Amino acid sequence: MKMDLTGQLLVAMPGMGDPRFDHSVIFICSHDDEGAMGLIVNKPAADLKLGDVLDRLSDVDMDDVSGLGVHVGGPVETERGFVLHSAEYRSVMQTTDIADGVAMTATLDILEDIARGKGPRRAMLMLGYAGWAAGQLEAEIAQNGWLTCQGDSAILFDLPDARKWEAALTSIGVDPLGLSATAGRA
Repeated sequence: MKMDLTGQLLVAMPGMGDPRFDHSVIFICSHDDEGAMGLIVNKPAADLKLGDVLDRLSDVDMDDVSGLGVHVGGPVETERGFVLHSAEYRSVMQTTDIADGVAMTATLDILEDIARGKGPRRAMLMLGYAGWAAGQLEAEIAQNGWLTCQGDSAILFDLPDARKWEAALTSIGVDPLGLSATAGRA
């Protein structure tokens, strides 16, 4: 494998052609010879909150979670939940460290811990994920579908969703207003 994008951000280019990923910022959770998996971090699920999800899955009291939003993590397995979070939290079931200070947990106990005030300091809940077969992501990058940049926990957790795409581009010195939907070759 030539590149490992685990822990990096993918930033959708304007001319990518897939409306599901328009202006998306995706945090890559795993990337190897078999493919890649990532979570869209800037697409909130309309009118869905963590309390709504917990109402369906658990009997834990949801008093303190009504404000935590849910994101569309991607078009694959949209009923499956993932929590991207600060790495100080460890699930008793399974937590995967992804990058410096960022981890992912996909078990119900993290949602219950968040509801009880015992979860991670910073967290985002996603339903679904984005996935690529072997070589597919590399081909999309080569076709000018994505730019890549360093995964930045401030972009992930601190910025409003509407500012993440621009912030990710700015972090690599790209002016979003100067982007074109057509690719060129030199």
